[in-house]
Amino acid sequence: MNETRPAARGPLRLGVNIDHVATVRNARGCGYPDPVRAAHLAESAGADGITAHLREDRRHITDHDIDRLMCEISLPLNLEMAATEEMLAIALRHRPHAVCIVPEKREERTTEGGLDVASDENRLAQFIAPLADAGCRISLFVGAEHRQLESAARIGAAVVELHAGGYCDAHAERRILDRDRELKAICDMAAFGESLGLEMHAGHGLTFDTVKPVAAIPQMMELNIGHFLIGEAIFSGLESVIRRMRELMDDARSSAADGQADLAMASGLTAASG
Repeated sequence: MNETRPAARGPLRLGVNIDHVATVRNARGCGYPDPVRAAHLAESAGADGITAHLREDRRHITDHDIDRLMCEISLPLNLEMAATEEMLAIALRHRPHAVCIVPEKREERTTEGGLDVASDENRLAQFIAPLADAGCRISLFVGAEHRQLESAARIGAAVVELHAGGYCDAHAERRILDRDRELKAICDMAAFGESLGLEMHAGHGLTFDTVKPVAAIPQMMELNIGHFLIGEAIFSGLESVIRRMRELMDDARSSAADGQADLAMASGLTAASG
């Protein structure tokens, strides 16, 4: 079980999810566009890692893609997968840098919510143990809820990735109160998760319009973004789009750090004058 202490913080990382390059490729059943080429372009544009979700139905990323990614890229690979015996065997064979366990339903268009770790602690604890023993960093994709983070810490996960979809959907639909409530939950749970010793990530649905408030959360260490980047790349090119996202993240982080420094200085001045 993780010790209850704040995680060490560093620069905010960008993980680029290349799944939907494979979606476009598979629509024609040919060899292009190549998701591995997209991974190389992402690296040159400033990405810190590559995320790929090997689904049970292989609707986008395939086993061959994972073979190539493990052999051909230098960035860390974050393998997203369901908690099944088939996927466990694949992950143990490849031993990627990180394994992110996600819920998965065959009929869903995209991941609809977070894992219910709290209701499945024993099974998930047994599932992730051999992956951790193999040297993979274990991440759990969950909703911004106290009980899910507490369960993640209890079973020994190193990382929790918070589902940002509710916040992003509310922003897109101009449901302002819902958007603000969802963002506050992400902020609160990022701080709570760090207090449990978890490294905090976020992903799902983030765009140019929604990334900065999440990037500004001081406990957030990594954002994983895919569908928006691949969609925008149709119009602006993948490297350009990734660089723009990287700039927005860095700007938000820098502004937040400046604000914290100003607050600390003001507090010090107030204490000194008292």
